[in-house]
Amino acid sequence: MLNIAKLINLDKPLILASQSPRRQKLLKELGFEFEIMPAYINEDDYSDGIDPVKHVKDLSLKKAEFIAKNIGKPAIVLGSDTIVVLKDKILNKPIDKQDAVRMLNSLSGSTHIVYTGLALVNSDTMMNKIAVQKTEVTFRELAQDEIDAYVETGSPLDKAGAYGIQDDFGAVFVNHINGCYYNIVGLPLELLYSTLKDFLCESRND
Repeated sequence: MLNIAKLINLDKPLILASQSPRRQKLLKELGFEFEIMPAYINEDDYSDGIDPVKHVKDLSLKKAEFIAKNIGKPAIVLGSDTIVVLKDKILNKPIDKQDAVRMLNSLSGSTHIVYTGLALVNSDTMMNKIAVQKTEVTFRELAQDEIDAYVETGSPLDKAGAYGIQDDFGAVFVNHINGCYYNIVGLPLELLYSTLKDFLCESRND
């Protein structure tokens, strides 16, 4: 496997400020070695009508900075946040099965937007770099028994918008996407690679 860390001269440990198994899996697929240190930040503290791009940027940076300030060693910390937005309303993770059913009914037959924020923080200098990816996702019309059966599996309960497009029945709900597939999973890989590469170069030249 290609040693990406060596290719981009990553000379500090990489820390993922998230417990998301999907982000962990994608980082491993890219060949990164990393530590996992979840940052427990309140993701529901926002006002209605907030700019979704600002929201994911702010949360991603808060997560990365929280870990960077407290690890006590040199590292590059990656914070990330993914949200689903339907008609200017943010859909976070459902609070229960009833909420998941409500979300999936609202997404049925509609196009929504998935935003993922990425924040990189150098724990030595607290220098940071932030980026955002946007993907449009269109659902086909969903039958109620499909929604109910999916929710009963419990899978939607830990996912923004109450669905997953990867390794999941939620994949058959998606009729069309416009943009990065990995963004919907929770970690836009090309954006991560490009942003990390630029950040490391800027850090060395700072």
